[in-house]
Amino acid sequence: MTVEEIFKGAVSLKASDIHLAHGLPVYYRIDGILRPAKNWPALNHDDILSLIETIISKGQKEELFKERNLEFSYQIDDGDGIRYRVSIFWEKNTLALAARLILPKIPAMEEIGMPKSTYKLAELNDGMVLVTGPTGSGKSTTLAALIDHINETRACHIMTLEDPIEFIFKPKKSVIAQRELGRDMLSFKSALKHIVRQDPDVVLVSEMRDLETVSLAITLAETGHLLLATLHTPNAPQTIDRMIDIFPTGQQRQIRLQVAMALRAVISQHLLPKKGGGRAAAREILINTPAVANLIRENKIAQIRSALQTGSKDGMHTLEQDLKKLYRKGDIDLDTAVNSTNYPEEILKD
Repeated sequence: MTVEEIFKGAVSLKASDIHLAHGLPVYYRIDGILRPAKNWPALNHDDILSLIETIISKGQKEELFKERNLEFSYQIDDGDGIRYRVSIFWEKNTLALAARLILPKIPAMEEIGMPKSTYKLAELNDGMVLVTGPTGSGKSTTLAALIDHINETRACHIMTLEDPIEFIFKPKKSVIAQRELGRDMLSFKSALKHIVRQDPDVVLVSEMRDLETVSLAITLAETGHLLLATLHTPNAPQTIDRMIDIFPTGQQRQIRLQVAMALRAVISQHLLPKKGGGRAAAREILINTPAVANLIRENKIAQIRSALQTGSKDGMHTLEQDLKKLYRKGDIDLDTAVNSTNYPEEILKD
């Protein structure tokens, strides 16, 4: 068994993720469900070490043993263009690996079912657009589709700050610079501090992890740049709460004012098992209308859900409204819809 065989097995099975762990066979995530590889033996620590030593350098191995974690992108040189976002880590003093498949083709917005209201976001010259959701919800794919739509329709300087680089963009109308953490930049915050001197129009931050990165991102969005970023939050109101709560209490009033001005939209999404195979994206869309901005300024975040429910004319909808739409279209079953929300009664009512 080689790493190439394991990774190519994922491709043939149309898996999204690969998992290696001590005492278990190779596992693949297929349509959101973890499944063991058939007819492959259980792996032990030494097996996993032997496998990963074929795809990491001596320096990377030293980092893995020192930091107890290693993340990088990997590509098999066979011409298929598929890349893998690899995370190697320790658990119970044994090695484990998780890898995400990144297909070479960047999907178009219509291919991933993006609502029409989101197309206007690609036309913005400034402000902040956040794509949120749990791990494995397709945030990177949605961001890539947005970036590539801008690339096809506008002459911009697009800069991405990623950990690691996932989709590779080919310049069309835009000039694109992709920077990877640890290779092209030391940290997100150091890159953001200097980015205004690099003449960007659009900036993508693959993840906002700390107070300083969030603060710099908000400032960048306020100063004539379109900023796209992700957060691991389940819905739009919690996204805004998370951004504000990361700051000390004494700064939160000022940050609410800044977010109310800089925010343009929040796209919160979940990937769900689709009837007949595959997965469907259920999304909540928040557009920062004057009414929503006022709720943010006044710290009335709990009332944003009402604005989502009644904001269809502005391109907004709740997750529950989208789940109900997917159910009525026959894309997902009723149990999936009901189990994907904290408000099942909104799915069940006529």
